[in-house]
Amino acid sequence: MTTSMHTQVDKKPIVWTIAGSDSSGGAGIQADLLTMNDLQCHGCSLISCITAQNTVNVTLVEPVSEQMLIGQLDALWADLVPIAIKIGLLANQQQVDIVAKWLSRVSRLTTLPFMVLDPVMVASSGAQFCQQTIDFKPLAGLISLITPNQHELFRLCPKLLLSNDQSSNTEFSNIESGNPHSSNQTTFTNNDNDELGMIMAAKWVANHFNCHVLAKGGDALWQQQQATDVYVTRSVLGASHIHDNQVFKLTSPRVNTNNNHGSGCTLSSAIACFVAHQFVIHDAIVLAKAYVNNGLSCSYAIGEGPGVLTRSGWPNELSAMPTITSIEGNTAYSGNKAFRPVATPLGVYPVLDSLPKLNAVLAAGCRTVQFRVKCSEHVNGLTLQTLEQQIIDAIAIGRDFNAQLFINDHWKLAIKHSAFGVHLGQEDLACASLTAIADAGLALGISCHSYFEALLAHQCKPSYIALGHIYPTTTKKMPSAPQGVVKLTQYVSLLGKFYPTVAIGGVDVGRLEQLASSKVGDVAVVRAITHADDPGEAYRLLHQRWLQFTRGCQASQEPGVLKEAV
Repeated sequence: MTTSMHTQVDKKPIVWTIAGSDSSGGAGIQADLLTMNDLQCHGCSLISCITAQNTVNVTLVEPVSEQMLIGQLDALWADLVPIAIKIGLLANQQQVDIVAKWLSRVSRLTTLPFMVLDPVMVASSGAQFCQQTIDFKPLAGLISLITPNQHELFRLCPKLLLSNDQSSNTEFSNIESGNPHSSNQTTFTNNDNDELGMIMAAKWVANHFNCHVLAKGGDALWQQQQATDVYVTRSVLGASHIHDNQVFKLTSPRVNTNNNHGSGCTLSSAIACFVAHQFVIHDAIVLAKAYVNNGLSCSYAIGEGPGVLTRSGWPNELSAMPTITSIEGNTAYSGNKAFRPVATPLGVYPVLDSLPKLNAVLAAGCRTVQFRVKCSEHVNGLTLQTLEQQIIDAIAIGRDFNAQLFINDHWKLAIKHSAFGVHLGQEDLACASLTAIADAGLALGISCHSYFEALLAHQCKPSYIALGHIYPTTTKKMPSAPQGVVKLTQYVSLLGKFYPTVAIGGVDVGRLEQLASSKVGDVAVVRAITHADDPGEAYRLLHQRWLQFTRGCQASQEPGVLKEAV
């Protein structure tokens, strides 16, 4: 279960926690620092209050002085600037205002770190930390993500009308669209008793606080054997635009344990840690959920009340990851037919845009290839006719060499002319008919650029998963940053037992050895072949070098797999 993010000793990213001290050691500052250390971050703690508590109840809460809170903020900022900050328990309104004012001042000088607010109001034992109502609105526009549980979610939006009739849906649409009068005229009439109410409340909070929202559903009475969170997204730099401004349900089997003290603290601090490791927020959230699921599965009791989570290391098991569903419709393929499997390992997998190059690499011995022809923005009948003829010719050439030929993007033409398979990116995945592809008996390859996208791909059960872009590439404009070999290794650790994995993006002969160290199964190559004077010879060189670097890995596989690979 435990794997390190780093293959060598690196400087740990700095993450702050602004929270209360839990004398029982299960939540608050203590849980945050344990999590940060477990996830290879350097945790800095800014204590908002001291609590006298055990696993049964909280007997006393004593906030630190205004001078002490500001002093901690200023001292750490002068020397240990964080990549991410988790804000937990703030004991009173004054502390909320102090932190908001301090962050506003910093934001005028520089870009704020990633900010996640866990709006702690009540302890797991049911004890309330503060008798007065706290308004978190001063933090709106300063935080990146807010992570309320059900109790906290509905306290954050007390003026929201949440009945299920048509009038409330219309009124909520006005709130979402930014009508400044609607939110002031609504009254809260519903509680956390259904999924629709949870979704509407989460969307309202996202709009009200101008941030992402992860509404935790584990404490919702209406949820049964499945625990579902609602994730409302905003625009995310470095991620696919198709996941911007969306609402997803993140569902996991409920872990049957009462040892959940500090689970909310652990989740929010884990999100901060994964962001500090340069993962986009979508990735950070699904990783943190898996981390908490693992912690709950191995939790233990220490007193008479709820016990605590185990710190379980970097999550690398698919079974701990949540299922991702868009409220617009299930993004996972739900058909009964499996996609055609790849018959032999992909190995060095050329991605080509011309028929002569396709013929050359197949003549050189290549037996898996992708034909990728992009249409211009101005498409007419003649363009489409030319495209279809190219695809017909490519499929015919593939058959002549008994090759596994994948058609990029154009899944309808691939079905029409009986290609071996189809390769889709995330944008194409959202609009293609996977049922039609499976019914036609085609293989399916899916590109992904993050954990979040890899989980969406996994839910489709494809024939292979392509991971990238690993190195900088000029072949197409990418919204994501280069993933690098460290992240590739993590992706392969998660997916490699279940799917052929393919590294793509900036692959050339000089990078094969480094890529092989990740244990990725195959490598997709574009420019190293398409820009070569002799594409066939370029393929042969890449193929020979790849076998040289991977034979040792293949030797440990089943004899039949080794025979096919060689």
